Amino acid sequence: MKIFAGGIATETNTFSPVPTSLEDFQIQRGRDVLRGRIDYPALNLEELWGTSARAQGADFVFSLMAWATPSGTTLRSAYETLRDELLTDLEAALPVDIVLLHLHGAMVAQGYDDCEEDIIRRVRDVVGASAIIGVELDLHCHLSESMLEKADIVIVYKEYPHVDIADRARELFELALKAQRRAIRPTMALFDCRMIGLYPTTREPLRNLVDAMTEAERRPGVLSVSFGHGFQFGDVPHMGAKVLVVADDDAALAARVAREFGERVHALRDRIGFERLSLPLEPALIRAIESTRRPVIVADQSDNAGGGAPADSTYALRWLLDHGVRELGMAIHYDPEVVKLARKAGIGATLPVRVGGKMGPFSGDPVDLEVRVLGIRERYEHAFPQTSGDPWYFPAGDVVALRHEAVDLIVSSERCQCFSPEIFTDFGIDPRAKHLLVVKSVQHFYSAFAPIAGEVIYMAARGAVNPDPKQVPYTRFDPRHTYPWVENPLAR
Repeated sequence: MKIFAGGIATETNTFSPVPTSLEDFQIQRGRDVLRGRIDYPALNLEELWGTSARAQGADFVFSLMAWATPSGTTLRSAYETLRDELLTDLEAALPVDIVLLHLHGAMVAQGYDDCEEDIIRRVRDVVGASAIIGVELDLHCHLSESMLEKADIVIVYKEYPHVDIADRARELFELALKAQRRAIRPTMALFDCRMIGLYPTTREPLRNLVDAMTEAERRPGVLSVSFGHGFQFGDVPHMGAKVLVVADDDAALAARVAREFGERVHALRDRIGFERLSLPLEPALIRAIESTRRPVIVADQSDNAGGGAPADSTYALRWLLDHGVRELGMAIHYDPEVVKLARKAGIGATLPVRVGGKMGPFSGDPVDLEVRVLGIRERYEHAFPQTSGDPWYFPAGDVVALRHEAVDLIVSSERCQCFSPEIFTDFGIDPRAKHLLVVKSVQHFYSAFAPIAGEVIYMAARGAVNPDPKQVPYTRFDPRHTYPWVENPLAR
């Protein structure tokens, strides 16, 4: 038996002014990293799937894993280069019995609304009808019938924050192996929940529903239950939240369970989205500075690099400075020019800088500050702690810590969302001593910051990734049959 594996993954914010080029991708081939560094164990396909394949006595062929920080539309040349490299490797490996793909599900390139559908279809054309194609997707995916048509098994992460990527990879491997051995005959069904939003799985009532999905996989004939949240910043016609069920040779069962959980999700539509949790900028910051439960963590959700935002907006910084707020830490601002100046000046130097407000209409105006350089780290990799196992690391480029009076700013030369307090402690800044920490993240900050937080406040400032979908200026997605534009779209 021969198993082939590969992946191309990025989350595309079609409103972002930052295009995704080939040089933005970290690329691993075999055990070698060709560009950047993938210190992200959940994407190490050689380790995740290769070890399992060899334990089964199978030949394992690993093509490449390419991953890029969420940004704007991927350049056609970048996408086609990576896709064609994967397909060339696949053709060279023929015949294969199983193809395992780690994709994102919301990748958009110039000329391609659905990169994943394009990859899966072309893979099927290469391997023929008999090979098993298994696909793992991020839960912020655009699921569609056309994407599922050429695959045998598609499963989606269950957790947001994404702490179960490796678990889902192992699940996919086991299901694909059983399908190849004809122990199961997977059939899939999709239910459109007719809703869109950002849904944290750490809170009730969605927490209970995710656990119920796992429990449902113990029912006879049910192989996998997934809730694809959709990605509200990808302006494509097939965007939206959907439930996907894989059953064993029982299309009616798959459809029935997909409808069951789809209707359960829909029934929670007005209770699980960030638009219900997030406050506008001024109310959020007033609440934060009045709070006595220190440190207060304010999530600047609208400028999250992890959703494709520029990460250089200055709205919160300007407001806090204007209101004389002290004991403040902010991370991570994207401003390569400021980093360059600080590196030239050196640790301990004082210099004037013009921070942020450079990347686009959602960035605000630059803020002029006199700062002292507290620290400099070259080729810094920011830790994303996991509930079990080692942290994942994401490249932030060169990073500097700057102090303006009692305000500490972390500034990077590459866009990276804020995952953990280590972004402060690595520069000798004690986050627990601050009154207020503003982190540019939607939800991935939560697992690491919540244990030290006196209070967590979600903030929907002006920005490129506002958590309220009704504030997103769609031109291609039609919201007329979708919540929150329609109160009960399934009743129509």
